[in-house]
Amino acid sequence: MAASRKAVDNANRLRYVRALERFHKSIISYLSNTDELTNEKYDKKIQNAQKLLNRVEEIALYKGELQDLQKLVKKMIAYKESQEDIDNIKEEILYSANQLDKSKNARRYKKEKHKGSFEDEWE
Repeated sequence: MAASRKAVDNANRLRYVRALERFHKSIISYLSNTDELTNEKYDKKIQNAQKLLNRVEEIALYKGELQDLQKLVKKMIAYKESQEDIDNIKEEILYSANQLDKSKNARRYKKEKHKGSFEDEWE
């Protein structure tokens, strides 16, 4: 029975992570591609995106980049109905999203150090 509980937990975690990613992607694309940004439109976009996110149970995440994604999504939501200027909100969120992407890519592509020097020694 414990195995099926673990499978359910994994499925729920995956569902939550996918919901976070969908929320994140929709808000980033909205901020990047909308010409006439206003706080009201941003609030409405967040509200609509939250409907999908709220359908999924929030799960504790332990992996660094997923925690960062979760923090970014919470930051996006926190800006809803804030008095902050929309351009500042856009700049702050896009900067944070870029930092998240950079940290993901840094782990994904490991540069080989001294690649050429070792090959020379073995000839």
